[in-house]
Amino acid sequence: MTATETCEAAPVSAAPRNVRKRLVPYWLLLPGILWLLVFFVAPLVYQASTSVQTGSLEEGFRVTWHVQTYWDALTEYTPQFLRSVLYAATATVLCLLLGYPLAYLIAFRAGRWRNLLMVLVIAPFFTSFLIRTLAWKTILADGGPVVGALNSLHILDVTSGLGITEGQRVLATPLAVVCGLTYNFLPFMILPLYTSLERIDGRLHEAARDLYARPVTVFRKVTFPLSMPGVVAGTLLTFIPAAGDYINAELLGSTDQKMIGNVIQSQFLRVLDYPTAAALSFLLMAAILAMVTVYIRKAGTEDLV
Repeated sequence: MTATETCEAAPVSAAPRNVRKRLVPYWLLLPGILWLLVFFVAPLVYQASTSVQTGSLEEGFRVTWHVQTYWDALTEYTPQFLRSVLYAATATVLCLLLGYPLAYLIAFRAGRWRNLLMVLVIAPFFTSFLIRTLAWKTILADGGPVVGALNSLHILDVTSGLGITEGQRVLATPLAVVCGLTYNFLPFMILPLYTSLERIDGRLHEAARDLYARPVTVFRKVTFPLSMPGVVAGTLLTFIPAAGDYINAELLGSTDQKMIGNVIQSQFLRVLDYPTAAALSFLLMAAILAMVTVYIRKAGTEDLV
């Protein structure tokens, strides 16, 4: 074979290798894509078709493109939608107020106790979500020490006047539901905050102090702005599951504290009205998606760079 023939053959043999190299990332993504198609896209399409069906369990359901179901579900269960957003937003704010100091302590002040504190933050995940919520029924029981202490301090008189408790009890009130949501989703706030705070270069704090900045100014001008990605991630990870939760309202609340998740659960498993349940699920997903989009535009990464 001449030199000219060798040069012509080399690019031809190299071409398939280059194609294979370019396809490697797609082959690696294939299992995840298949997983999402089977366990996310397919159920989503099925629920979408269910939401426009009519019929009954005895006669069977069939697709009739009855989109009126969405409007009927929205108008009938608007209070539960608003209550879910209110409870989830309140729990998210409380998680931020409680989680930020703790994440700050672990990131900058814990020292050799950092690993232990992180284990304590994650430890609740080793217990069932249901068991943790049931434990709050004991904590907030009418004859328990928490209610007794609140009564002795006359705090329940104030909260009852505000409408978040009823009389001298906490269970079956909005306060109990919000407390359960705050406790159960607090780790979802702390972990992103800690990750964001831990990445802050300590030399920035030293530089601010060298410029005679007070601790409050250092926090306001340096620490908090640099930790905003963790704040955004933590609020999203807390608000989204809290808005769709139904366990806390079911176990710690009453019929007056039912959230939209309780309605969806009841429509699916008790009433057996699958079209309404599917429509409510899509409405909840659309509402959360819209709120998250607005929130990210206002406080997302494009504003934090």
